[in-house]
Amino acid sequence: MGPAGPRLEDGHRSVELPLPFTWSPQLNAAPADQIRLLDVQSLDARLQQLAHKRRSLPEHDEIESLTKDLTQLRDLLVAAQTEESDCSREQTKAEQDVDQVRQRASRDQQRLDSGAVTSPKDLENLQREITSLAKRQGDLEDVVLEIMERRESAQERVGELTGRVSSVQSKIDDATSRRDASYESFDGESATLTKEREVVAGTVPADLLKLYEKLREQQGGVGAARLYQRRCEGCRLELNITEVNEVKAAAPDQVLRCENCRRILIRTSESGL
Repeated sequence: MGPAGPRLEDGHRSVELPLPFTWSPQLNAAPADQIRLLDVQSLDARLQQLAHKRRSLPEHDEIESLTKDLTQLRDLLVAAQTEESDCSREQTKAEQDVDQVRQRASRDQQRLDSGAVTSPKDLENLQREITSLAKRQGDLEDVVLEIMERRESAQERVGELTGRVSSVQSKIDDATSRRDASYESFDGESATLTKEREVVAGTVPADLLKLYEKLREQQGGVGAARLYQRRCEGCRLELNITEVNEVKAAAPDQVLRCENCRRILIRTSESGL
């Protein structure tokens, strides 16, 4: 079949346009070699399917979603831990303030009880200071209680978030384990198919295999297609009568190309010629 350029759709067939470039030179290969090229294509299709399944595992989205949740939870946990730590420092400082006031009040009370202060004015000032210190101590103890409540709330939040982080991490570990098990299965099957492909591809003439690889890269993974009942299984278009006659007239070892998709067109007993 002679080379043809790209086409625009016109009904169920296409209209030829001038070639923007030159097609590869004509190749010849024994019919059996061409048939084996279909075997290579079949193995490549299976490898491509496995790769797609590997990329499309539901665990990928699951792990991604869970990882986002885990990141947010860890940020919240760090914030809660920071709040608890800040409250702890505040509590320590407030308790120290209470202790200082208590010690001072205790000293003043001891002076008052000892009878060492005899001046009425000094006694009045001392009693006034003890009263003031008692109020100050009460205020500071209220501050301590308020801080303790905030700290307790922060500690509860830390405990809750720690549990949620652990739970999400467990789910990630489970999804990762399931993903890795699928990887192992796919990779094992892929390795077997790759070895089989190497053997089969090794029986195909180098020039034919080179053309196939080039077309496969250009045509979305399909470089060779069977001609079945006068239809190219690569682009799914049926050959017109002129193209059928060209195929019939071609030598058995002539490597044909589909006029529409330019893939290598392999003739078999089911080509309908």
